[in-house]
Amino acid sequence: MIAARLPFVPPEAALAAFAGTPDLAFLDSAARHDPRAQTSYLCLAPRAVLRLETDPYTRLRRWMAGFTPPPRPADWPFAFAGGAVGWIGYDLARRAAGLPSRFAPLPGLPGGWFGLYTQILGFDLARRELVYLGPAEELASVAARLLNAPAPPPPPALAWRAETPPPVYRQRHEALKAYIGAGDIYQANLTLRFTAPRPPGLSLAALHHALRRLSPAPFGACLEGGGCGLACASPERFLRLYPDGRVETRPIKGTAARHPDPEADARAAAALRANPKERAENLMITDLLRNDLGKVCETGSVRVPELWSVESYAQAHHLVSAVTGRLRPGLDAFDLLAATLPGGSITGAPKHRAMEIIDELEAGPRGAYCGTLAWIGFDGAMDSAIIIRTLTATADTLYAQAGGGITWDSTWSAEHDEAMIKISPLLALGQ
Repeated sequence: MIAARLPFVPPEAALAAFAGTPDLAFLDSAARHDPRAQTSYLCLAPRAVLRLETDPYTRLRRWMAGFTPPPRPADWPFAFAGGAVGWIGYDLARRAAGLPSRFAPLPGLPGGWFGLYTQILGFDLARRELVYLGPAEELASVAARLLNAPAPPPPPALAWRAETPPPVYRQRHEALKAYIGAGDIYQANLTLRFTAPRPPGLSLAALHHALRRLSPAPFGACLEGGGCGLACASPERFLRLYPDGRVETRPIKGTAARHPDPEADARAAAALRANPKERAENLMITDLLRNDLGKVCETGSVRVPELWSVESYAQAHHLVSAVTGRLRPGLDAFDLLAATLPGGSITGAPKHRAMEIIDELEAGPRGAYCGTLAWIGFDGAMDSAIIIRTLTATADTLYAQAGGGITWDSTWSAEHDEAMIKISPLLALGQ
């Protein structure tokens, strides 16, 4: 294994160069002016792939333990130096948490999917540096392919169909508020979904190129394996685990639309930060994440260093908090995932009852949506995102989904508008 510097090409050009290669994993930090959006990875030629349907955490741990990682070159400058890249879907995570669903899984979509990668292109976006990690004998062919990257093709027209028209959404919203009024829950995340036939021969890379232009995000991704995959523009970090055991999660709860006028946009961000409903909604989920981290972190280490910050993206401002801790000795990334999935920001509080009500009210399974995509390093470190603002693809169908947290103060029309703001870049693909 070597680390070798190559002439810089933008990550999206590298994706175009390798589009169509089997089991490609592209982790795309495309957000502008975001301190977390400094590094992208294009992971090539996995040594193995794993489809997950049961017990994802034990199976992932055993699968990774069965490989002897190559030595890390001293001049490889990035956090991820090889390991597993992939996703665990919401439906698989809720089953692993002991909650069955009334829905059958989405046809043709596994519960989760990971590739094991030791050949990686790392992009330092601030310094405009590109470094290859992998076998020395593959370097020349990788470099040649990067120099001859084609322009990405435009995505074909897509025929989106709403599964949850506004009157149906209103009925489900009111049913959910009745549960809140009865004291069953304080908050739950209610979503709506659109579907479209997948055009023959459609490359997810083409859709991801269009999506990253419409909605650049710090936790974007394009993952395609076994005929299915994700094109993702997620703004939300789920879990960051450092090699020394430090943990951070950054739940998003609270949304306001962007405005083209800078003064109106600044007022919208300030109003979001001050909004009592949005602050209460965010605080509920922050507390839920404190509880989840407390299951696996050292006593007294869980903190909330950041509460009610505003982060701004292409379509929306979001209210974001941070929860940190330190993992207990003897525990690992898989224990951390087991304690926290599905994420609190896309379930509700209390979490298990909220998931039961979601299953009762939504139109179908969530599949990968609202699960997590992650890299998990051979050194035990991990970074992950909540799978939102994401197009899920099977061999014949595309799924786009969005929603928001419903509380007692929510109105159905405002929540529906918020969901449509979030899903708008996905529905704009192929238009």
